[in-house]
Amino acid sequence: MDGAGREPEEGEEREPGAISDRNILDSFSESREVAELIGNLREVFGELVTREMAVERFIGIMDKYQEQPHLLDRHLEGMMNSLLEIVRDSGSPAPLVHLAFKFLYIITKVRGYKRFLPLFPHEVRDLQPVLDMLAKQNPRDPETWESRYMLLLWLSMICLIPFDLARFDGNLVSLEGQARQPTMDRILEIAKCYLVVSDKARDAAAVLVSKFIVRPDVRQSRMADFLDWVLSMLTKSSSQTMEGTVIVNGMLQALAQLFKHGKREDCLPYAATVLECLDNCKLSESNQMVLRKLGMKLVQRLGLTFVKPKVAKWRYQRGCRSLAANLQAQGAAVQNQKKEVAAAEADDDEEYDIPGEIENVVEQLLVGLKDKDTIVRWSAAKGIGRITGRLPKELADDVIGSLLDCFSFQETDNAWHGGCLALAELGRRGLLLPSRISDVVPVMLRALTYDEKRGACSVGSNVRDAACYVCWAFARAYEPAELLPFISHIASALVIAAVFDRDVNCRRAASAAFQENVGRQGTFPHGIDILTAADYFAVGNRVNCYLTISVYIAGFPEYTQPMIDHLVNMKINHWDSVIRELATKALHNITPQAPEYMANMVLPRLLPLSVGSDLHTRHGAILACAEITHALCKLAQENNRSVTHYFSEKSLEGLKQIHQELCSRQLYRGLGGELMRPAVCALIEKLSLSKMPFRGDPIIGGWQWLINDSLRHLTFVSSAARQHIKESAVSALAALCNEFYINERGEADPALQDELVTQYVSELQNTEEMIRCGFSRALGALPRFLLKGRLQQVLEGLKKVTVISPEDVSFAESRRDALIAIAKVCQTVGVKGDGSQQEYVCKDNVDQIYATLLTGVTDYTTDSRGDVGGWVREAAMSSLMEVTLLLVQKEAELINANICKQIMCWLAQQSAEKIDKFRAHAGSVFLTLLHFDHPPVPHIPHREELERIFPRSEKETLNWNAASEAFPRITQLLGLPAYQYYVLLGLSVSVGGLTETTLRYSAQSLFDYMKKIQSDPSALESFCGTLLQVFEDNLRNDRVSVPLLTMLDQMLANGCFDMFTEQENHPFPVKLFTLCKEEIKRSKDIRKLRSSIGVFCGLIQFQGDMREKVFFQLFLLLCHPFPIIRKTTASQVYEMLLTYSDVVDPAIVEQAMAILSDTNWEAELPVVRERRNCLCDLMKVPRPQLVPKSSA
Repeated sequence: MDGAGREPEEGEEREPGAISDRNILDSFSESREVAELIGNLREVFGELVTREMAVERFIGIMDKYQEQPHLLDRHLEGMMNSLLEIVRDSGSPAPLVHLAFKFLYIITKVRGYKRFLPLFPHEVRDLQPVLDMLAKQNPRDPETWESRYMLLLWLSMICLIPFDLARFDGNLVSLEGQARQPTMDRILEIAKCYLVVSDKARDAAAVLVSKFIVRPDVRQSRMADFLDWVLSMLTKSSSQTMEGTVIVNGMLQALAQLFKHGKREDCLPYAATVLECLDNCKLSESNQMVLRKLGMKLVQRLGLTFVKPKVAKWRYQRGCRSLAANLQAQGAAVQNQKKEVAAAEADDDEEYDIPGEIENVVEQLLVGLKDKDTIVRWSAAKGIGRITGRLPKELADDVIGSLLDCFSFQETDNAWHGGCLALAELGRRGLLLPSRISDVVPVMLRALTYDEKRGACSVGSNVRDAACYVCWAFARAYEPAELLPFISHIASALVIAAVFDRDVNCRRAASAAFQENVGRQGTFPHGIDILTAADYFAVGNRVNCYLTISVYIAGFPEYTQPMIDHLVNMKINHWDSVIRELATKALHNITPQAPEYMANMVLPRLLPLSVGSDLHTRHGAILACAEITHALCKLAQENNRSVTHYFSEKSLEGLKQIHQELCSRQLYRGLGGELMRPAVCALIEKLSLSKMPFRGDPIIGGWQWLINDSLRHLTFVSSAARQHIKESAVSALAALCNEFYINERGEADPALQDELVTQYVSELQNTEEMIRCGFSRALGALPRFLLKGRLQQVLEGLKKVTVISPEDVSFAESRRDALIAIAKVCQTVGVKGDGSQQEYVCKDNVDQIYATLLTGVTDYTTDSRGDVGGWVREAAMSSLMEVTLLLVQKEAELINANICKQIMCWLAQQSAEKIDKFRAHAGSVFLTLLHFDHPPVPHIPHREELERIFPRSEKETLNWNAASEAFPRITQLLGLPAYQYYVLLGLSVSVGGLTETTLRYSAQSLFDYMKKIQSDPSALESFCGTLLQVFEDNLRNDRVSVPLLTMLDQMLANGCFDMFTEQENHPFPVKLFTLCKEEIKRSKDIRKLRSSIGVFCGLIQFQGDMREKVFFQLFLLLCHPFPIIRKTTASQVYEMLLTYSDVVDPAIVEQAMAILSDTNWEAELPVVRERRNCLCDLMKVPRPQLVPKSSA
């Protein structure tokens, strides 16, 4: 979004005008390949695939030159001649000819037909073949429109031959005695035919008309008739229907092209009639944007026909436009450059009549400036510029006067945008005389800050962008002396737009306009310095603009006050809350540049606004008061002055009154309250940090009430605002307590402490989750003097919040906040091994704190929001790290070996789990504890091996989010006995998970480890024992057991336990079989049942008595009540018999497989049971017996 423009890094040079990092091409490097492609067309056109590949490749090459099409110019003629050779060859089949035209069209699309047109061969001998080819075309064939388009363009070039067309007709009576049509009529027929088609050929037909009708011989005999036909078609067609729109489009294009290319004296007799017909069409009421645009185009062409083609002598001409000369000119010399427009020139202006139609034309163009579509407004603006340049000075001035009427606040943003485009056009053409600059500049400055609220958003970014274009055009149009009186206003407005505009394109446009002015005018204050700081790339990042660039620019006195005024007048009441907040932070940063102005002018203006009626203004004003007050107090302290040095008594009273006023008017309620509460909390925080002399004032009680009430009302606010309100209230509480609740001895008032702590702890057992969240974080923010003597009470209260009970099982957010608060409390009170457990983290309470935090790591609660326990685990990991590092730095002996082992093992498990975000967090915490050096964390199991697996050098570069990087490392911990169980527990969830990348890399890493230990029986035995232990501990815990079954299926299929297949009745498969059987007992979970089938099929490879039990279990599943389970079992048993053919007597394998494959296992149970029993008998496995249901 707004951060699109990357800032250049140090030492990196950027070309000032570079638009992006895209490669800039320097030549048509593929010319040889293109020549080969064209040369091979005869071979490839026959096959659809080769033909399409050739077209795709050609389009791919040409598209690269869309932005630098001039590089093709040297090669255009060669490419055209090669392609036209194919076209002219009478032996070329129709599909090949069309393919050649398609290639020609692709070239014209990139380079534009105007550049391409003169290259067409236009000899007399080409006329007849082209006409014949066009005659053979089907105007309605959607496949061959490129051929028709190119032929019409070619014909438009050929028809310029300087011979009378009658000479080509010869004897018009053909051999059969039929009269042939004259060539002139044939061409006209073709043009008329293609002006009413709906494809691109219509555009080419309009070009053909403009070239053909203006020929002297055609003009005399056919022009009037042709225009009659066009006007009658316009009159008959309705722009409300699809067909009518197509016809009107063609007619308008033809007329616009004709009046553009025809001589004025030829077109003038018909202009009034065409204008009248156009007025009757009422195109301005059409909902078709293209028709309105063509209407504008035609109107301005008619206007230019009415007035003589002469350059107005009254035009303003700047003369020398050398950038170097401008930059060298000194400020004093600028005044001497001023030139007066000679009065004699105006008198010289010969008088001539201006037709009355011009008024109609200009009126239509002025209305077009207000059109709802940009392209129509742009066309109208160009028309205004062209026609004004041919009018006498007085009439031109009237046009400018009418144009300035667009800029009233009754007009829409469309009118403002169109007006700006027209002003820029007039300025560019020298038609805005210096006498008018004083009228135009105020309008331009208003347009630079134009922003109209519409519902939940605003319009006006296009107006501001166009206003920057006006500034850019004026920089190029006028002598520096003409703009000198307005320089300070224009410079300030452009700087403000470049730094404070909400939209990145407007900031960049303003930066470009500022750069143009610095170069062309040479009079902008500190231009080069500002330009360096606020270049195209720097203004791409909005936060950087508001908080960094603005401070630098405000350091120049010319810009300080305008920037402050703009923020106060336009930005603190902005509709976007992000802009309001950034504006207030910018005011804070700029305050040191103008403290007196802020204190004496800005603050007194903001205080009434902070209790005003408009919600957005009130919100911005309160935040601005907070930020400016804080900045002024910091400044006073730095200069060893009283904190109230900059404040009048009235201002201090006004700051205190804000809360009382809002409270009495009940403005904390409802949706408005969602903005007011965090804003006033921010005010409380800043006033407290500013050490305002309000100690003992009743307002402190009011502020405390607001903080408590905001924490209690979290349930009633929208989820989007909840977090912000909670954080604002907690920050305000911390600052308020630190400033106003501590006495000279550094202690708290016992009564106040008792009330506050007891009240907050009691709220922790509230039945509303959000209230628990708010007061947990509030307790975490309390300063040490309020916790002193109450630590145990606070920790006990927070511990209760972290316990999962049946009523609050889904209260994951409150558990998260309580765990965060515990770590904050520990950091606040500090560590003292033999201290009191009411005051410090000490040996008496450290185990209890760790027990609470470690419980959080095992929270796997899920609800409709997903794995909400993940928030708790994340908070628990962070808190464990913070508490451990605190203890290590103060009294490391309080950390016992067992707790350290637990922490590292749990972190290792989390580092192997499936959710990237939590895995990355766990990995980061794990490495932080492992590599901490001041001093090292004691009792970390296998520290040396861990340091080898995770070298310090890779701490920052290892990307835990990427499964491909994390799992190969974490599986190495399987070889460390202390971590094996926990890593395997985490891995089983990942390997048996559903996410493809996690599954792939975790499984691959596990199999690599298994391959490594195949030759080490003791390591394999140990691993298998741990695996069974994980399974046993998580029986019926679907979060682990279901993916664990999937993982076991994969491990058995990958031969991870091949070593045990040689031994009969090895205890591992036997125990595994028992656990699997127990896991699926009475289960209706299809995913679990399907995973278990794979495990049972894998267990068949182990020898011994168990094999019959496995078969029995599988045959039981063949008659499972769920058809999908029966079908899956049959399919997997079939594959099993193929894979492990030696487990069954070869004599019966074929028969068994036939039963498995031929039976419809989704049929009724009695039918299926019969087939299953056949299998049992065949393989000598006891038939499963139906167990009768016991009667109640």
